[in-house]
Amino acid sequence: MSDKLPKVSIAVVGVVIAQIGGFIWWTAQQASTISNLEETVNILTVENNATDKTNLIRDVQRNTDHLQEIIDILSEVYEDMEDADNEIWEDIEMINEDMGGMASHMMAIVKLQSRIAILEKTVEFTRSDGM
Repeated sequence: MSDKLPKVSIAVVGVVIAQIGGFIWWTAQQASTISNLEETVNILTVENNATDKTNLIRDVQRNTDHLQEIIDILSEVYEDMEDADNEIWEDIEMINEDMGGMASHMMAIVKLQSRIAILEKTVEFTRSDGM
């Protein structure tokens, strides 16, 4: 029976056992490296989230300040527009008053011209009538 089994040298068996041991050691090293990298990724993720949160808070505060500045500017513009609007309405009222006064003067002039025309016709009629 022992004739049929192949003879393997101890060196070959030693090399195979060494390779298997090396493979087990390399796998353990890879598992350790992966575990360390996972821990590093978790730490970096937490730090990144904290940084993102800090940046977000800073950006929100800066945008709030900018919005307040814009609101203040718009309030000033609105007040200026309101003042300009009031000035325009005052000018329009003054023009209407002037136009009303001018219209009444024109009416008075038209009435006076009508009376003068009537007087002229009356004088002309009385001259032609011989009175």
